[in-house]
Amino acid sequence: MSAAAVPTGAVTAGATGATGAGGAEEVDVVVVGAGFAGIGAALTLARRGRESFVVLERAGDVGGTWRDNTYPGVACDVPAHLYSFSFAPNPSWSRVFAPGAEVQAYLRAVSREVADRVRLRTEVRSARWDAGAQRWEVLTPGGRFRARALVLAAGRLTEPRPPDVPGLSSFDGPVVHSARWREDVAWDGARVGVVGSGASAVQVVPQLARRAARLTVFARSAPWVVPRRDRPYSPDERARFAADPAAAERLREEVFAQMETGIAARHRVPGELARLRARALEHLAAQVPDPALRAALTPDYEVGCKRVLLSDDFYPALQRPGVRWVPSALQRVQGRTAVAADGTRAEVDALVLATGFATTAQPYAALVTGRTGTLERAWAHGMVSHASTVVHGFPNMFVLDGPNATLGHNSAVHVIESQLGYLAGALDHLARTGGPLEVTAEAQESYTRRLDEAAAGTVWLRGGCTNWYVDPRSGRLTLLWPDTATAFRERNGTFDPAPFAA
Repeated sequence: MSAAAVPTGAVTAGATGATGAGGAEEVDVVVVGAGFAGIGAALTLARRGRESFVVLERAGDVGGTWRDNTYPGVACDVPAHLYSFSFAPNPSWSRVFAPGAEVQAYLRAVSREVADRVRLRTEVRSARWDAGAQRWEVLTPGGRFRARALVLAAGRLTEPRPPDVPGLSSFDGPVVHSARWREDVAWDGARVGVVGSGASAVQVVPQLARRAARLTVFARSAPWVVPRRDRPYSPDERARFAADPAAAERLREEVFAQMETGIAARHRVPGELARLRARALEHLAAQVPDPALRAALTPDYEVGCKRVLLSDDFYPALQRPGVRWVPSALQRVQGRTAVAADGTRAEVDALVLATGFATTAQPYAALVTGRTGTLERAWAHGMVSHASTVVHGFPNMFVLDGPNATLGHNSAVHVIESQLGYLAGALDHLARTGGPLEVTAEAQESYTRRLDEAAAGTVWLRGGCTNWYVDPRSGRLTLLWPDTATAFRERNGTFDPAPFAA
C-alpha cells in the first residue's frame, strides 16, 4: 500500500511528556496496546492536538492480532473497505476480503503518523491509580509513566489458549499455536494434526492440506460455514476508489448496511434464522456430496451460536486424499500418536493448535489496580462496564474493545470508532472539570442489567453451544454487544457525564 493511500491529519500535541518527580514521564494519556484500538486512539488523540500521550506496546511492531497471526491463509472475514478506519481509508485494497499481511501493512501505514508516540518493546508491568495525585502510574521495564488518563487497548485475541490435553507438553514434535506460527517447521510432506474447527482452522486447513502428506483435523464440533465469495479488485476499481473517495465511502456504507441485517438471525427472528441456516446447509450440500462426511460436518447446535465462518475451500480441502475429519476432541497424546475422545488415533509429526485465545478472563486485568482493588478482582465474575468503556472503581480509565464491545455480525472497527468518540468527549469533560471521572456502581449495574436482558433471547445464549463470547463463570454474554452496530454508536458513541459521580 502506498503512503498516498492513507491520508494523514494535523499533529500538534507534543510527542513526549515532561519528566516529573522520581524520573517518571508525565503525559496526559497512556494508551496500552498498538493494535487496531490502540492505533485508533493514538490517531484520534494526535488529530485532536490537545493531549500529550504515549502508546506502550510490548511487541516489536504494531498491529496486534494482525502482527501475531501469520499462519498460511490468514485473512479478514469482514470486507476490507469496512474493516479499516473511516478517517483513514485505503483505496488500494487488493481484494474484497484482505489477506492478513495486507491488514498488517495498512496498520503499519496509518501508524506512521504517530510513530514518535509509540514505544515498542515496552511491556506494562503494572498500572496503579494514585488517588492523591489523581494520576495513573504505569510501570514498564524501561521506566515509569504518570498520566491523567489510562486507555487499555490490549484486545481480546492476544493470549493463546492451548487445550488441556494429557501428553501434549511431552509431545516430541513441533506444537504450534495458530497465533505463533513457525515456518521453520517442515510442513511439506509431514503428518500434521490440527486441533480445532474455528476461524483459524478453517483458513489454515486448506493450506496445510496442500502441503502435508497426511492431515488429521480433530474437531469438538463442526462449524457453520457460508460461501465467502471473495474476489480481487480490478485495477480500474482501485483507480476509481483512489480518484473518487466518495465511491469507496458508498461501498463502505453499502457493506455496513448489508451486514447490519445479520443481527436479526442472532436474535432468533424465525425467518432470518431459517434463511441463514439454509444458506449454510446448501453450501455444505453443494460442496460435500458424500452423505457420511456431510453428516459429520453438520453442526448439532443452532447457526450463529458460534461464529459463522466464511470459506469456499474448507470443505473441498477435507475431501483431498490424505485428509481426515475427526468429529471428536483431541483427548490425549501418546508419543507421536494423537488420540481423540472417540478413540480415533492418528500418527502425527506436528500439531497445530487452532484453539483460540483467553477472551473472557483478560490477562491484563491482574496488572491494573484502581481505587479499591485490581481489575481482575472487579471482573472476577465476568467483565462488566458502563457504556462498554468505563468501569466503576477505575477513575479516568477507558477500555477499548473490551466488555460487550465487539460484534458477532458486523465490523469491530465501527465499534472501536464509536468508543473513540466517547473517549474524546470524556477527555474534553475532564479538561473542563478537572475530574476525576468515575462511573457510579448504580450506572454500571443498570447498564449490565439492560445488556443481559437484550442478550437473553439471542442465539449466543440459546443456541445450544459453548462459545468464547460467554463467560463460563457467570453464564453472561460478556464479549459481544447484543444489538446492532448502529445501536452501539447511538448508545455509546457520545460521552454523557450524568452516570458519573460528582
